[in-house]
Amino acid sequence: MEDTIIGLYEIIKDRKSNTVPDSYTCYLFEKGTDKILKKCAEECGETIIAAKNASNKETVEEISDLLFHLLVLMVNEGIELSDVISELERRRQKQGNLKTFNKVDKNT
Repeated sequence: MEDTIIGLYEIIKDRKSNTVPDSYTCYLFEKGTDKILKKCAEECGETIIAAKNASNKETVEEISDLLFHLLVLMVNEGIELSDVISELERRRQKQGNLKTFNKVDKNT
């Protein structure tokens, strides 16, 4: 799995530097941050709906779309994949980090 994500990230980085005709990725970079963010938000919503509808096939497809657009966002913002992997690894090492949530009194 890691090789697939790394490979896709590298292709996306290449598309930012080397325009390819009729490339959807190049189109996103051309349109800019607002378009990329809009696509991330759209794919996140579609992932939520697919999961709510208990459609694993559709959920996998939407998660894949979301991950792709997040990778485009990362490249656009100059965020290295290794930085995200390092942060995830740091979080994986944590134990006993359950957050305490404030209780809200809905009667006030």
